[in-house]
Amino acid sequence: MKFYNRENELELLQEIVQLSQSASQMTVLTGRRRIGKTKLLLRATEKMPCVYFFVSRKSESILCNQFATEASQALNVPIGNYNRFADLLEHLMRISTLQPFTLIIDEFQEFVNIEKSIIGDIQRVWDLNKDKSRINLLASGSIYSMMHHIFENEKEPLFSRASNIIHLQSFRTDTLKEILADHNPNYTAEDLLALYTFTGGVAWYVELLMNARAVTFKKMVDHIFRENSLFLNEGKNLLIEEFGKDYSIYFSILECIARGINTRGDISNAIGIQEIGGHLARLERDFNIIRQIRPIFSKPSTKTVKYYIADNFLTCWFRFIYKYINYIESGNIELLKQVFMRDYPTFSGQMLERYFRQQAIESHQYTTIGNYWNRKGENEIDIILVNEIDKILQIGEIKRQAKNIDMELLRSKADYFLSVHPELQSYQLELCALSLDDIL
Repeated sequence: MKFYNRENELELLQEIVQLSQSASQMTVLTGRRRIGKTKLLLRATEKMPCVYFFVSRKSESILCNQFATEASQALNVPIGNYNRFADLLEHLMRISTLQPFTLIIDEFQEFVNIEKSIIGDIQRVWDLNKDKSRINLLASGSIYSMMHHIFENEKEPLFSRASNIIHLQSFRTDTLKEILADHNPNYTAEDLLALYTFTGGVAWYVELLMNARAVTFKKMVDHIFRENSLFLNEGKNLLIEEFGKDYSIYFSILECIARGINTRGDISNAIGIQEIGGHLARLERDFNIIRQIRPIFSKPSTKTVKYYIADNFLTCWFRFIYKYINYIESGNIELLKQVFMRDYPTFSGQMLERYFRQQAIESHQYTTIGNYWNRKGENEIDIILVNEIDKILQIGEIKRQAKNIDMELLRSKADYFLSVHPELQSYQLELCALSLDDIL
């Protein structure tokens, strides 16, 4: 699959290259696994001197000798042998005083698993050499909690050392349309929603489907729900290392949320653990996997809070794969596919709501985007879009089929919402009926 999107990130990375010609720059690139970090860094540096290191779990001395060989070949200069990464980095920074170049360190967080002191050593070498060297250091990592701790925890050695921290996001909805159109010019709304639902715009998942010519809803389902599918174990592959020994508790919480059990009390009752506040906080703050959602314009202190999994793929994985893991273990993939097809219309309706909210965010037309329900869970509104500058208020109902939208009921919900928020009564009100056909 060809390279799509990332124009803003490429422009920023190229600006950083220019800055590094006069003084060393350290840039951190984070993002969930499969999002396309490595491909982006290699694309941004393909026309300049570049050394690429991938940090695997080997002893520090073995890793350093491997790195030294790779650096010598890339820069065409003798490097020598090193047992400590800090010494090798110092040598490379000295080389950059005469020969500026980019150094990519992929899976940077693995240094912690090899030897924790490496991080402090890097800080010392960086501080002593950055002003007189001209190295463009790009540190990339996929374990969000570890990368956040290394570079954004004020108690850690590398805190504030990076001049740029880039959080790479999934493909936008318009990019998904472009990709699908390139591979299936006659795609339907169902095909587009399926691609969004299954991949969430994560580059590797999109590429897997496109390369397999799974470009329609049916072909995507057949490709995902089959023996030896890479998608079936992907959730475990992504998260077990991230969560560590407590992964079973986190998996149970995420399964509940994916099934629609999304309040703190309901989750606690479902898994039989009373004190889950800390686990929910870590899933949100440390792992960046779940989000809180409150009724629009509610106070931050409100207890009317629901949780959702921010990642589409993981939402789908916990809802349909982890929940029915026994089907996979017994080799009954066909039954799993039948369960999926039975429940997909309802599930995809929820993902359609997410699609329209994301599209609204990407449009940059609104100052506030959200939804609404009252304390009793009544008068629920799927999407509310506010433009405070032009004084426009859009209130929408979202259904897969437009015929199922009751505009009179929506008007009643809008009236109730405005009675709760009278400050918006002067806004121009637009009631919107949004369905599957509106995503094309």
